[in-house]
Amino acid sequence: MENLRYAFGDGIAVARRNVIKIRRVPEILMAVLVQPIVFVVLFAYVFGSSIEIPGGSYREFLIGGTFALTLTFGATFTGAGLAEDMKAGIIDRFRSLPMSRSAVVFGRTASDVVYNVASVAVMAVAGLVVGWRINTGLGEALAGFGLLLLFAYAVSWVMAYIGLIVPSPEVVNNVSSMVIFPLTFIANTFTPSDAFPTPLRVFAEWNPISAVTQAARVLFGNIPAGTPEPTVWSLQNPIAYTLIWIGLMLAVFGPLAVRQYRRAGSPN
Repeated sequence: MENLRYAFGDGIAVARRNVIKIRRVPEILMAVLVQPIVFVVLFAYVFGSSIEIPGGSYREFLIGGTFALTLTFGATFTGAGLAEDMKAGIIDRFRSLPMSRSAVVFGRTASDVVYNVASVAVMAVAGLVVGWRINTGLGEALAGFGLLLLFAYAVSWVMAYIGLIVPSPEVVNNVSSMVIFPLTFIANTFTPSDAFPTPLRVFAEWNPISAVTQAARVLFGNIPAGTPEPTVWSLQNPIAYTLIWIGLMLAVFGPLAVRQYRRAGSPN
């Protein structure tokens, strides 16, 4: 228990350092705050003029997917930040200090929760401006935001592992783009997946991005009345399926990231 308390304290100190870094690198804040607005406005007015959602509003349909897209891309901050610290030798400095070995990775992922909360707040306001509404109660709405943030936190551990095994932040961005773009676009994020060709439709139905998007729409009440029930378990039970993916990512990539951190700073 004592070791856990020290590890938590060390992690919070590292997280504070990463948040304070915004003052020296304001581009981070711009990416966190401006990118969500661009996504919401772009897709609302470009796709919104050409896509119809039977019985509902495309802009309400859109926001759940925009939340999922932006938060998943935002997780790359974790990997890029760790890769940058590795390249600059900061990780070796951390290893020379009397601090928990897991604190650096935990602190990095924890600081990105702050970024994600800011992104969610900005997206929610932008969504309200373009016509999005929450049609459920306060409890369901808070659960929707919480599930999105928890999913983003789990993805950040995947990015943390990637950031510790690649040689530079640029590689993190390239690798993550190659993976995240297909995941976020071959999904129900911006258009219903029913009309996809069969292989893409099946992929989209079991894609975790589709599940967290569907879960957000359910919890925010953004699924129009009369919408046919999904035919696959993953979308019939999107909250449970999302939680399964969150558990898997944390259980697999949490230990992997911590172990890789210990190896990465070890002398050759």
